[in-house]
Amino acid sequence: MAVQNISLSGLILAFLPAIMVIGILYRWSLDAKTALYAVVRMLMQLLLIGYVLIFIFKADHPGIIVFVITVMLVAASWIALRPLKRKQSHLYWKALGAILVGGVPTLALVTQGVLDIQPWFLPRYFIPLAGMILASCMNTVSLAAERFEAECDNAISYTEARNIALQASLIPVTNSLFAVGLVSLPGMMTGQILSGISPLVAVQYQIVVMCMIFGASGMSATCYLIFAKGRS
Repeated sequence: MAVQNISLSGLILAFLPAIMVIGILYRWSLDAKTALYAVVRMLMQLLLIGYVLIFIFKADHPGIIVFVITVMLVAASWIALRPLKRKQSHLYWKALGAILVGGVPTLALVTQGVLDIQPWFLPRYFIPLAGMILASCMNTVSLAAERFEAECDNAISYTEARNIALQASLIPVTNSLFAVGLVSLPGMMTGQILSGISPLVAVQYQIVVMCMIFGASGMSATCYLIFAKGRS
């Protein structure tokens, strides 16, 4: 069973709910421009990445994959520090190190140990899995860094600030573990089912994804908080 193609008219129709919300924001004199910009930017970014991924998949070269992963790591580390009041340069390297230590070994474990993809850089598997792992690490490090900074500003001990920050940073990913299958069907699982794959096979993949996201996120947040102990 092939994935159902979406026609241009169908794609336009999908924008109606977003347009309605933008209209409400405009009518109520709220920030409709930001919402409109966000929707347009989303459209442009996804169209761009679609063409980029076509090029990457066709190139099928390990050097390109390493370059893409490096760009993702650099961007994720930069974005992770966005909520901080004091964006000191040394914190960037700590965020980069934390995401690298938590994300890359997990990616290697899943692609080589669990899925055993050959060659190791097979883009169709490697890039989406790397994106899921690094994005989750980025969000968890961001939450940990922001909460750790806030707790340190309240003049509490490092150990207490570390524990509070780690627990708070894991709330979203822990909630997703509780909710999966009951409240939500994750995007990867839904996409596989829509493409005709057996739901039981999709569930197996989703179990792998949930475990890798929780593990990588927790390790990245932990590493950041350890690295941040000697912050100035």
